[in-house]
Amino acid sequence: MGRTLPSITQLFLQEQDSFSRFRRALRRSDQLALDELFAAARKHLAAVAYATHVLPFEAILLAMLLEEHKEVQYLRRLLEEEQDQDG
Repeated sequence: MGRTLPSITQLFLQEQDSFSRFRRALRRSDQLALDELFAAARKHLAAVAYATHVLPFEAILLAMLLEEHKEVQYLRRLLEEEQDQDG
């Protein structure tokens, strides 16, 4: 019998767990921010599963970055709308 490969969810949880000591060393506010980043990456696990040419954590980081970029775009739009209303 061949070896069973872990699912992307299992790999994600392993990667998240590997940062537990790092997380504990952070201030509480930073711990919450890190938790939010991992939660954001979790939204994209299906896409991460297709990124077989990179290390799992690289794909997880890209998913985190994607969510952060979406937030920046949203905030830019809000700012532009407010500036348009003001002048």
